[in-house]
Amino acid sequence: EWTGTMCLTEPHCGTDLGLLRTKAEPQADGTYRITGNKIFISAGEHDMAPNILHLVLARLPDAPKGSKGISLFLVPKYHVNDDGSLGERNPIFCTGLEHKMGIHGNATAQLSLDGAIGTLVGEPNKGLPAMFVMMNAARLGVGNQSLGLTEVAYQNALAYAKERLQMRSLSGPKAKDKEADPIIVHPDVRKMLLTAKAYAEGGRAMSIYTAMLIDKALYHPDEKVRKDSDEIVGLLTPIIKAFLTDNGFAATNHAMQVFGGHGYIHETGVEQYVRDARINMIYEGTNTVQSLDLLGRKILGNQGATLKKFGKLIAALVEEEGVNEKMSEFINPLGYLADQMTKFTTEIGFKGFVNPDEVGGASVDYLRVAGHLVFGYFFARMASVALKKIAEGSTDPFYTAKLQTARFYFARLFPETASLMRTARSGVANLLDTDAALA
Repeated sequence: EWTGTMCLTEPHCGTDLGLLRTKAEPQADGTYRITGNKIFISAGEHDMAPNILHLVLARLPDAPKGSKGISLFLVPKYHVNDDGSLGERNPIFCTGLEHKMGIHGNATAQLSLDGAIGTLVGEPNKGLPAMFVMMNAARLGVGNQSLGLTEVAYQNALAYAKERLQMRSLSGPKAKDKEADPIIVHPDVRKMLLTAKAYAEGGRAMSIYTAMLIDKALYHPDEKVRKDSDEIVGLLTPIIKAFLTDNGFAATNHAMQVFGGHGYIHETGVEQYVRDARINMIYEGTNTVQSLDLLGRKILGNQGATLKKFGKLIAALVEEEGVNEKMSEFINPLGYLADQMTKFTTEIGFKGFVNPDEVGGASVDYLRVAGHLVFGYFFARMASVALKKIAEGSTDPFYTAKLQTARFYFARLFPETASLMRTARSGVANLLDTDAALA
């Protein structure tokens, strides 16, 4: 019935929330008067619900500096009376709407708090951990938002490619009754379509698996299963957020390219998917921040223990399917990368121990390698199921299509990992010893 917002960002601080200046003054009745300015607040102001509950990060008067001095407050647009009815307007007002590149369906507001009454949520100076419960859920949501854009852009591009006539196939006419062939006959058009399809199918498998792990982490009767599931969700969350959003932007761009000049104009609608997909790489923590979180905290922070737990899943699949000749095109590259990942992680970890900037220089490439490792695992599992179903006599084209997509993924997209590991290993000097180049 009511809606809510997350009020974190201020004009001078986005990712670095330790710089925020919004103040919270304690009142005699246990509430707080909050004063400050917030920007980029999704659904920050509207009349689609009677009330909006703003979750606001602010500082108490005696708060320590930095992120350890942030508290969380609940600030309603309208005060709530004891009987649940709405009371007076709280002085938190929209001072402007940002004019965005995309996502125009969601108003993003600038909010000004002028002594607005708020209630402390949780403990003083512990606001950031509380907010991160919602931030991590939002990161999973952002990844799935890009997944949805990947799928809808692919579906539209596929339909267009089957209808749009341009040129003839290099190997001879395919639509002899027409003046030209549909562009789906051209290899590079198929490459763009299959890239979007593979990113969508790999992303769905990873997201559904993560959703299952969340259920286990919350409800499984075995405490160890709950703990292990929660740990792997933590590992996969930055990958879902960053890998799926990077892939989503690439996929929507490919879809627009399939439409050619017609894709660049409003009428076909595909350019909207590109604009809408771009923000996902930025908000809820930029993708570079996700990469630093993955490599610095989730992996090196516990000496790779969580990564090893996921590695055991891969090892079990490799052992199960390693002697199956029909699975070799999927299992061999997956097993090789899993082996390389251990050495790769150890090498980056040692370099980062000597110079922490090495982690910053390698992290984005590292996350994409990790993303492909996870995708490779799920595509190999999907291929295994498809092969078994076909061997059992199934003629369902779903399984044939799944095999073809898996073959494309391992042949055309998975090999990106080799160049990514090479660039990550090149060291940080070629980035930081560049004062003359960036003068």
